[in-house]
Amino acid sequence: MKPGNAPVSRPPLVREATRIDFDAIARIYAHYVEHALATFEEVAPGVDEMRARHAAVVAARLPYLVAEVDGAVVGYAYATAYRARSAYRHTIEDSVYIADGMHGRGIGMALLSALIARCEAGPWRQVIAVIGNSGNAGSIALHARLGFEHVGVLRKVGFKHGTWVDTVLMQRPLGNGDTA
Repeated sequence: MKPGNAPVSRPPLVREATRIDFDAIARIYAHYVEHALATFEEVAPGVDEMRARHAAVVAARLPYLVAEVDGAVVGYAYATAYRARSAYRHTIEDSVYIADGMHGRGIGMALLSALIARCEAGPWRQVIAVIGNSGNAGSIALHARLGFEHVGVLRKVGFKHGTWVDTVLMQRPLGNGDTA
């Protein structure tokens, strides 16, 4: 059965991504590149490129997770450095992508919750969500439910699919945040 044809009856299994997951991850991401405004990338990267990106995340000791339903990868999430300069070393950025047709089933909540928990176990103090498209109500609501606060909108900073696109910025402390 193709993902999206039946409701998720139990919570997805969230686990670390492995090399064998990247055909599914590349397909999930390609949908967003080709048909949506959630990413500003305009050419879908192949499986090898997605594996290389995963290797860079893991080399930085950051989490890269997948969600499985009935043995199929239906979403993924990862954290990256927010910016390269050293003063940003305690701040990370999250990314969450759910397979087309699988939204509204708790997969994003399971992935982002697990991602936050893993990041709180590390040295990071803040996580930033850089959400492509101010009309991306699902991602904005997901982040708000998990304690992210809206901190700004960068208006019309991307041009994709023939339209100017905003970026929404949301932020959440990790662990003690900036209090320790």
